[in-house]
Amino acid sequence: MTEGSAPGAGVPPLGKLTPEAFARLVAPHLGAARAEVTVGPRVGHDAAIVKIGAGRVMAVTTDPLSVIPALGLERSARLACHLIASDLWTTGIPPAYVSVDFNLPPTFGDEAFGTYWRAMSDEWAKLGVAVVAGHTGRHPGCGENILGGATLIGVGDEGRYITPGMARPGDQVIVTKSCAIEAAAIAALAWPERLKTHVDDDGQAVLRALADQLSVVADCRAAMRAGVRERGVTAMHDATEGGVLGALLELAKACGHDVRVERVKLPLTPPVAAACAMLEVDPYWTLAEGMLIACASAAHAPIVVQELQADGIAAAIAGEVLPGKGKLWVAEPDGGVSTFETPQPDPWWPAYDRAVREGWR
Repeated sequence: MTEGSAPGAGVPPLGKLTPEAFARLVAPHLGAARAEVTVGPRVGHDAAIVKIGAGRVMAVTTDPLSVIPALGLERSARLACHLIASDLWTTGIPPAYVSVDFNLPPTFGDEAFGTYWRAMSDEWAKLGVAVVAGHTGRHPGCGENILGGATLIGVGDEGRYITPGMARPGDQVIVTKSCAIEAAAIAALAWPERLKTHVDDDGQAVLRALADQLSVVADCRAAMRAGVRERGVTAMHDATEGGVLGALLELAKACGHDVRVERVKLPLTPPVAAACAMLEVDPYWTLAEGMLIACASAAHAPIVVQELQADGIAAAIAGEVLPGKGKLWVAEPDGGVSTFETPQPDPWWPAYDRAVREGWR
C-alpha cells in the first residue's frame, strides 16, 4: 500500500490551506461560541449551517471572485457566481442572498468593472439570488486575478439540509461528469496552440465546451429529486481544488468514516487526460470544479444516478463509505490498493505558473 504525501515543510503550497494548517491556524480561533451554529468551519464542508428558529436554518458560504484571462470578463463573472453557488447548493438549500466585496487593482477600469458586474448581476438573477450588501473600491496592492470575495446565503427547513458529515457506512459514492474538468477547460481556452499537439480537433471542441459545465448547481438539483437524508441523498460535496481524490478524502474526514473507490470508475475522458498530460498534472488531484460527489444508501443510489442522467448529467457509482476513521482507499487497476490520509498538493498552480513563464499560447 502507498500513502499520499503531505505538503513539505518550508514555503507553504499555493491554493487553500492544508488540513493541518487549518487545524492549527484557523480552527482554534473562531470568535464567539454560539449555540445556533450547527455546522461551522470544518474540513470537507462547503458551507455553514446556522439555526434561525421556527424549524429553519441559514446556509452560508464564502469564496473568492476571480478573473481568468482565458475566459474573459463576462464568462469569469458567471463562473465566479457558480463556484460559490455550487458550494451552497451542496447543503440542499438554494441560495437567496449575496454580499459582494470588490477590492480592485488601480488598473481595473470602470468599463472593465462594469462588464464584469453586469454579467455577474445577470447570473445572480438567473440563480434566484438578490445582492443585498457589499463594498467596491480600488486599492494599491490588489492583484489582477482575484478581485475580492462574496458571501452567499440561503434559508431552508432544518430537516432538509445535508452536509458531508452525514455520510454513513454503507452509503454508495456517486460522481458526476469527469475528473479534472476545470483544469482541462482552462487549458483548452488558455493554450489552444500547444494543445493541438496533444488533442485532435474533436477533442479540443469537447474541452472548450467544458467551460460551460464548471458548476454543480444542476447536479445538486437533480440529485435532490431523489430525496434527502434517509429518503435519498445523505451528503454532497463539490470537487474543486485538490481534484476528485482530494474531495473524496475531504468527504472521509468530514464524516469520520473511510471511503473506498475504484479508480477505473472515476470518469476521465481521453481529451481531459491528454490536456492533463500536456500540463504534467495528475488528473485525479487537480481542479475538478463541475464534478459532484454525492452519497446515498444502496437502495437510493441508483435512483440518484437516474435523476442525474435524466438531466443529461453523466453519473456513476464509484465506491462506498466504510466504517473507519477518515481514510481514502483507492482500488487500482492492477489489483493493488492505495491509501491516503493526507491530501496531495494540487499540481495546477505550479503548472499554470510554468505555462505563463514559458509563454504558452
